Amino acid sequence: MEFNFSKWQACGNDFVLVNAFNNEDIGEIIANAEKICDRHFGVGADGVIFILPSKIADFRMQIINSDGSEAEMCGNGIRCFAKCVKEAKLTDKNKFTVETGAGIIVPEIMADGTVHVDMGEPILEGDKIPVSGFGNNQVVNEDIEVDGQTYKMTCVSMGNPHCIVFVDDINSVELEKIGPKFETNPVFPKKTNTEFVEVKNDKYVRMRVWERGAGITWACGTGSCATLVACVLNKRTQRTAQIELDGGILTIQWADNNRIYMTGPATKVFTATWAD
Repeated sequence: MEFNFSKWQACGNDFVLVNAFNNEDIGEIIANAEKICDRHFGVGADGVIFILPSKIADFRMQIINSDGSEAEMCGNGIRCFAKCVKEAKLTDKNKFTVETGAGIIVPEIMADGTVHVDMGEPILEGDKIPVSGFGNNQVVNEDIEVDGQTYKMTCVSMGNPHCIVFVDDINSVELEKIGPKFETNPVFPKKTNTEFVEVKNDKYVRMRVWERGAGITWACGTGSCATLVACVLNKRTQRTAQIELDGGILTIQWADNNRIYMTGPATKVFTATWAD
């Protein structure tokens, strides 16, 4: 197996980007995604992202997590995707459409090099997130028992499921211990991403994340969007706030048109060839 790739990071959330625009035979790369993402024996990444043609958008993005599972959407990943597409001269536009498992997403590369992304509308109905036992009702500040302890959860889907838990002290959260127990809790039929959030003020919060299929990552774009929605639903922040992650800061807005807008950086780390 041999393929060219570039590695990108967005707030420390890192990815192997593969331009498969002229070659959709990517099965072998997908089968070896866990090996490729390994931080000791591989490239080291939170996932592999493929740039593919689309029949309904300018491009299609396919995301394989570091454990080999497939993700519907990745907010940090799509910013890397947008910058990579532009650098590869696959488009001369700064704003274009991308087909994802969560629908059509529209990133725009700004003059300062950041990427502004229309992330679509949040999904709040329990059955659609999905969270068992809530029907079409919102899941806001509801009890969940994990590892013998009761937490208050607010759940949001940004095309992928998120469970947000507010805490008084983010540093006291044993993320590596509790994260996987949230992910696999039976109340989440498709598992879940879990965000632990400490609100600093009504325009600034600190968040750490356990990502479904990837574990602890330095950032999560969809998780940041879901976090802002949860903050607003719980009357903890304004509708625009900065989300401080382990790897950087994202600006998230829940606009009056019900759409979520994310703005943040994406940077190329290196370009290489995998030969195995």
